[in-house]
Amino acid sequence: MKNVLGVINLVNELDHLEELTYKRTVASVPFGARYRLIDFIMSSMVNSGMINVAVFAHTKYRSLMDHLGSGKEWDLNRKRGGLFILPPAVDEIREIVKGDLYHFYSHRDYFYRSSQDYVLITRSHMVCNIDLTEVFEHHKASGADITMIYKDMPEEDLAECRRILINPLGQVKDIQDHTGRLNSSKVSMEMFLMKKELLLDLVETSLAQGYDHLVRDAIMKNVDRLKIVGFPYHGYLGVINTIQSYYHHSMNMLNPQIWRDLFFRPGLIYTKIKDEPPAKYTGSSDVRNAMIANGCVIEGEVENCILFRGVKVRKGAVLRNCIVLQNCEIQENVNVENAILDKDVMIHSGRVLKGALSAPFIAAKKKVI
Repeated sequence: MKNVLGVINLVNELDHLEELTYKRTVASVPFGARYRLIDFIMSSMVNSGMINVAVFAHTKYRSLMDHLGSGKEWDLNRKRGGLFILPPAVDEIREIVKGDLYHFYSHRDYFYRSSQDYVLITRSHMVCNIDLTEVFEHHKASGADITMIYKDMPEEDLAECRRILINPLGQVKDIQDHTGRLNSSKVSMEMFLMKKELLLDLVETSLAQGYDHLVRDAIMKNVDRLKIVGFPYHGYLGVINTIQSYYHHSMNMLNPQIWRDLFFRPGLIYTKIKDEPPAKYTGSSDVRNAMIANGCVIEGEVENCILFRGVKVRKGAVLRNCIVLQNCEIQENVNVENAILDKDVMIHSGRVLKGALSAPFIAAKKKVI
């Protein structure tokens, strides 16, 4: 995999996460008590042996750059390859509403200078733990122009995703857009492996024809001309680009089997390290089936919840079926059920907040209730 260049493409990434992405990009949305969505594909790339990873940032990427830093948590140092965060250039802001092919074209010198012969293009909202070495071996053995990773999951209806058709030979014969109605249980994971020279040719040819989207134009319009082979993924997958899918897959982390499969198999998931004291539980606390990060102070009742770093639940407060992001404070005698609280939210004493499992209550960042 050292011969594969990784590209995490955040340009025009589908986003219906509402308040969670008002001030951050999809890639930096917190998940699983201490992680960000981008951590999963980054870790999969590193665990598979990839040493050169580029992040094509687009908008609202300040928190993303703070999280990724120099890439040391993922062992992506510049001596071997490195992590490259490539935002739009200042003179290209007018192109920001256009498709991602403009971003690929403006950074074509990055591809020319890299020593890798292959490129793996991914998105950040696919939460999975995948061994990409198997994908690379399958790609070389099949003689494919493009290998497209997919997951057979007929029950996925909480998120927006592309569905594809695979013929008996394992080749992709049809790809729908997110709004299509293709009768297929196979969901595209938005991961494409191909030769670097093929990618550059698709970028320049599509732009010359007036097209500007990589998947919708450069790939979908060439399904009949290119040999596109599907690779089935059998592990846990969370497609997270809506509030409903975010809530559903976050609460799935309370299932020990799913949690172990996602965070430990086939490799570990890495994230930015923050050294904080362990969570503190007082004599009045009552905690059942919860994921609680370091730095929390629990004095009240917590059931079926995910609490990020530094959350304070005061005496008499009750939290059920909630996702509470970093540094929130739930004061005395508060009752919150079926809710997502963004970071730094404070809920004053005596408040009652209740959402539905299908439509959880959402509190925006730094809100006081």
